[in-house]
Amino acid sequence: MGSSLITCPQCGKTNRIPTAAAGHPRCGNCRTDLPWIVDAGDADFAVIAEQSSTPALIDFWAAWCGPCRMVSPVLDKLAQERAGRVKLVKVDVDKSPALSRRFDVQAIPTMLVIRDGKVVARQAGAPPAAALRQWLDGALAAGKP
Repeated sequence: MGSSLITCPQCGKTNRIPTAAAGHPRCGNCRTDLPWIVDAGDADFAVIAEQSSTPALIDFWAAWCGPCRMVSPVLDKLAQERAGRVKLVKVDVDKSPALSRRFDVQAIPTMLVIRDGKVVARQAGAPPAAALRQWLDGALAAGKP
């Protein structure tokens, strides 16, 4: 499994964030919840997304897709606003055809929310930011213990 570096929005310290771990990432310096944004593919999706203890927002996208490029910054912002509550997992459909088939992705962008290994919400297309925010918040609220 890999990791990435992220700067804490609170104190400015750089933190190494693993792609898969129990719980959710917090700053090692000030303990602020950090946004968790990772890439996944056919080989590591199960560990990164399906076995995540944090609900995973899956973004099926492609580099050549205009609507995907419009939605991506919105999803990044949502992941930052909901640090500690959601893990954004980006899946490039061109590099991960098995996942695209498995989740029956017919159009991109397609977003899924996975909680406890199960898809709890699905959204295709590029809705406005407010609609995506409302969809994600509804998906995160649904099925809470």
